[in-house]
Amino acid sequence: MKGLILAAGYGTRLYPLTLDRPKALVKVGGRTILERILRKFDAIESCDMVYVITNDKFYDMFVKWIRDRNFTTKVKVINDLTTSNEDRLGAIGDIDLVIETENPTDDLLIVAGDNLFEFDIKDFVVSARTSGHFTVALYDVKDRKLAQRYGIVSIDGSRKVDDFEEKPARPKSTLASTGIYYFPKSKLAMLKDYMKTGQAKDAPGNFVKWISEKDSVYGYVFEEGWYDIGDKNSLEKADIEYRKREL
Repeated sequence: MKGLILAAGYGTRLYPLTLDRPKALVKVGGRTILERILRKFDAIESCDMVYVITNDKFYDMFVKWIRDRNFTTKVKVINDLTTSNEDRLGAIGDIDLVIETENPTDDLLIVAGDNLFEFDIKDFVVSARTSGHFTVALYDVKDRKLAQRYGIVSIDGSRKVDDFEEKPARPKSTLASTGIYYFPKSKLAMLKDYMKTGQAKDAPGNFVKWISEKDSVYGYVFEEGWYDIGDKNSLEKADIEYRKREL
């Protein structure tokens, strides 16, 4: 299995904190977001490589940061060659670039680089492999108003996704897509088909919706902690929670 961490954004909602550093290298509870995510991958014995895709602005910073640390799993930093928020490829475009240039022949576990989560990643992998289909990790935000801020998923009794809406005005459920995806190798070619559609290449939720209409997509619902570090308020909340937990 291969891992992929999406870290090519410019973190504009966290300015000025992210003017000179990528969001993934911002510290939460005294440790960078990236280190916390990579330690999750270290726990997966079948994962032999993690790709970290970033932009030209932060590429050298990531390379140096990785070089100065030790991880069980091999880590490779990939430059998508964009230089600003205006010319970014978007998350889906970055996933496509990694698949195109690295040609992985294994299943791909994808994690957004501004995601912190506390569930057992090994359990998620087992669940996804059992289904044999594209699988998305889901967190119940338990509030319809709060659900308006996320990509919201509905699932049936077998955990199969039967509806997806990006930031819906009237959410049909409160299950939020968390930016954590398991992409079986047998389905990787579907991303290339999506890239030909002309649909948006930014939010991965657009691809989740598209693939759920073409093929089976399954949800993995967890109740442990989840933090989407999208702005200063969410960063501050996560920092406080992790400091309390790790005292």
